[in-house]
Amino acid sequence: MGALDYVSSFFGDRTRRVKQLQLQTVVLRVRNIDCGGCEKRVRRSVSSMKGVQSADLNRKEQKLTVTGYVEVYKVLQRVKRTGKPTEIWPFVPAEMVYHPYAAGAYDKKAPPGYVRNVDPGFRMNPNRTDEQYTSMFSEDNANACTIM
Repeated sequence: MGALDYVSSFFGDRTRRVKQLQLQTVVLRVRNIDCGGCEKRVRRSVSSMKGVQSADLNRKEQKLTVTGYVEVYKVLQRVKRTGKPTEIWPFVPAEMVYHPYAAGAYDKKAPPGYVRNVDPGFRMNPNRTDEQYTSMFSEDNANACTIM
């Protein structure tokens, strides 16, 4: 009976199967929000989407947080339709990065307490031995050898 049900599901039921979305939080950086009208337009465009439960916009940090059963790409496209430059939130809290003031992580335009999200492959690891050995010897100053 199982094989017959399987085959009949291809021919009998013609309804489209809808992909179910999970509840998620989408965080975007929306630039050039200068006035209350701009803020209202962005918030209204996102709130009218199907599946959105809440939309919070922080004008000072230029941060839009959308919670609901939505896709990241669709929210990004909807905000871009308002005419504002939009990107996925590129910052992480500074305490999550080993060297927050390194050249790749530090960004002057980041909100206070945040640094640019650096690829984990480029983060420095303090336990790597090859970095420790190479810093012991210096050809510039031969008297600075730490072994002697």
